[in-house]
Amino acid sequence: MVHADATVVVGKPVHEVFQFLAEGRNNALWRPTVMDVALRSGRPGTVGSVYKQGLKDKKGKRVDGDYEITVVKQNEEINFQVVNGPDKAKGKFFLASVADGTRVRFSLDYEARGFGKLIEDNLSKQLQVEVMHLSNLKKYLEGQ
Repeated sequence: MVHADATVVVGKPVHEVFQFLAEGRNNALWRPTVMDVALRSGRPGTVGSVYKQGLKDKKGKRVDGDYEITVVKQNEEINFQVVNGPDKAKGKFFLASVADGTRVRFSLDYEARGFGKLIEDNLSKQLQVEVMHLSNLKKYLEGQ
């Protein structure tokens, strides 16, 4: 299992941060690897919602990264799993109200199989880069 996580404190109330993250179409605003994203089915912020998402690969080409929301706990947690794309990662956002705003932890897990086992170190680096984009979430929301 390949795992990566990062944590930031966003100077905004937890309900605002949660609502922003629950709407997957906001991904392109803070994650530079997201080229495009659209709600394919369901309603934003609800279990079972599926987002069609295009991600940049290492060469800047578009690859599928469609995902489904699997868990939603209002103002506390959002989980998702990639359902279409080369990497079937699972992700989680954990939110908590703190004195300075909202603490957000973003974690990604990937069960490497087959060829993926051979490149686990590279996958680990890719996941770590992705979760570190959480600092962009902070910059974006605090700049609003």
